[in-house]
Amino acid sequence: MATRIALVGIGKIALDQHVPALAASPDWQLAATISRHGQVPGIPAFTYFATFLADCPDVPVVSLCLPPVPRFDYAEAALKAGRHVMLEKPPGATLAEVHELEALAKAKGLTLYATWHSRMAHAVAPAKAWLQDKTVQKAHITWREDVRKWHPGQDWVFQPGGMGVFDPGINALSILTEILPRPVHLTKARLEFPENRQTPIAAQLTFSGNVTADFDWRQQGPQTWDIEVATDKGHLALRMGGNVLEIDGRPVAGENTIMGEYPALYARMADLLRQGTSDVDLSPMVHVADALTLGERITAAAFDF
Repeated sequence: MATRIALVGIGKIALDQHVPALAASPDWQLAATISRHGQVPGIPAFTYFATFLADCPDVPVVSLCLPPVPRFDYAEAALKAGRHVMLEKPPGATLAEVHELEALAKAKGLTLYATWHSRMAHAVAPAKAWLQDKTVQKAHITWREDVRKWHPGQDWVFQPGGMGVFDPGINALSILTEILPRPVHLTKARLEFPENRQTPIAAQLTFSGNVTADFDWRQQGPQTWDIEVATDKGHLALRMGGNVLEIDGRPVAGENTIMGEYPALYARMADLLRQGTSDVDLSPMVHVADALTLGERITAAAFDF
């Protein structure tokens, strides 16, 4: 029997990814939405989260698609009301607040899932398996996309807590922390802040283990989501945000689409509920926090949508 779930924050990512994933899943029934502006046709809609919690005690799971800054209050309220919680990436605005949510979920015997959708890309698992017995000699991430395409008019991404280019960049870091045989740590960062914005629009990162990354939110035309890894036994490349795997220049696994990621997230949440456990890995978010701590700040040209 499908589990009833509520979706909070009906914006672009919810409509493009979450709603189709839920509609196609035998594990879930979308029972309610909570949003100040958006709705899903045919689904009961609430404007206020407190009203939903009071009126829908039979909906045991909440999936939060809000921007990071307001997310903690909603997650805390849901957990205190006895609901299991699924967090869109990044799981919060700060590491400390997510640790607090994790402790609250544990105390109440509830499931908390900090999702990383790019880890569910088609080629990430085979890439991880291929690297397990290899020595990584060098790795580089190139993650360049057009913020106007993916966040049209969404000024919150450039406000404090919005993460700027790390909103997509953390997707690359979620893959990196998943596939590397050994962990790395940040040693240097260069962050480009538009003169009229509070978060970076580009970043260049250097990690231990000869690992580097180039993030940029100003790329027009074709988008670039690549990770290249040189090893003692060959060269690995992940294309299309982790969905296509190449070994020594030859495609060997994956599919040229990003549409499998969110269905896999919801399948994972269903498994966590059945197991009665949580999954709260914050390693990608740690790298972002370290970059904002260590980063050299460079002023770039003003940016407007």
